[in-house]
Amino acid sequence: MTLQNLRNLVGPGKLKEEAPNEREFDGLIRSAAARLRDAHNAALAPESRFDLAYNAAHSLALAALRKAGFRSDNRYLVFQCLPHTLGAGPEIWRVLDKCHQRRNLAEYEGVVDIEPALLDALIEAADWLQRALDGMR
Repeated sequence: MTLQNLRNLVGPGKLKEEAPNEREFDGLIRSAAARLRDAHNAALAPESRFDLAYNAAHSLALAALRKAGFRSDNRYLVFQCLPHTLGAGPEIWRVLDKCHQRRNLAEYEGVVDIEPALLDALIEAADWLQRALDGMR
């Protein structure tokens, strides 16, 4: 984790420093675990699984940011910080970037186009985040 890189992102519309809160951290992890467990359920519609996996990944990324002592109200920035909070490589954050774009298209324009390969990659990325955070506990 590179705290200085995160400190460089502190400012209006970006990150703010805020002391970690174990209760909040644990709640984010619990919420993500339940969503991720359901995202693995192939009996659910792909759109539902995508929504569950995306929100699980966001909760996990936010938990990592909170553990580092920062907060962001910007969903995308939470994902951008993953190289600094969990050491995530491009194979993780590129998937989350693409999924964030797809999520926005679905939420704001009603365009739902979830390819099976993207859904699988999203679930794998969320699984990776969960394992990385398990190592921080």
